[in-house]
Amino acid sequence: MKALFDFIPVLLFFLTFKFYDSLPNSLIETVNQLPFVDLTAGNSKDAIFMATFVIILATVLQNIIHWLIYRRLEKMHVISLLVLLVFGTLTVILKNPDYIAWKVTIFNWIFAAIILGSFYIGEKPLIERMMSHAISVPKQIWKNLNLSWGVFFIMVGILNLIVYEIYAKQQDNLDVWVNFKMFGILGLTIIFMVAQGIYISKHAEEEKE
Repeated sequence: MKALFDFIPVLLFFLTFKFYDSLPNSLIETVNQLPFVDLTAGNSKDAIFMATFVIILATVLQNIIHWLIYRRLEKMHVISLLVLLVFGTLTVILKNPDYIAWKVTIFNWIFAAIILGSFYIGEKPLIERMMSHAISVPKQIWKNLNLSWGVFFIMVGILNLIVYEIYAKQQDNLDVWVNFKMFGILGLTIIFMVAQGIYISKHAEEEKE
């Protein structure tokens, strides 16, 4: 349920981009009342800017709802919101999709830095701090998991830039990047998490023995 909740802003971004032409003119005109916003209904070039506005709004609401339910904020949600506010606002104001595309890479690299930096800050790697209450594995396994997550976030950030700069921007086809953001990153994350689960279960059994 929590994973679905975290995924909603990305889903709304995807749907808004894909169905921008079907949005009512009154909604576009309402958004245009905001400072620096100037969208044209039916203009497919503006779909990415409307989608960016929607994901900003959805992420703000995500943090508010989480606070109302749990009376606390998730660090990941807050970091995502802060990065999104900067790069999303630049995207809409400057009408340049580069910023929202780069946001994905910056977000992943921030988490890579936090995860890898935890090797040197504190007594335990971040992944161990997050999961050791539920799973018991040898110390070296926690280090391996922490390193693999850090490398994974770095690689996702690099892959995002490759897809955007080469296959979307140069070919003037943002659909390629939006599809990658929706399905590519999600698919890679699921595959990686399954692999991590198999790796953890193997060594958790060894630790239990």
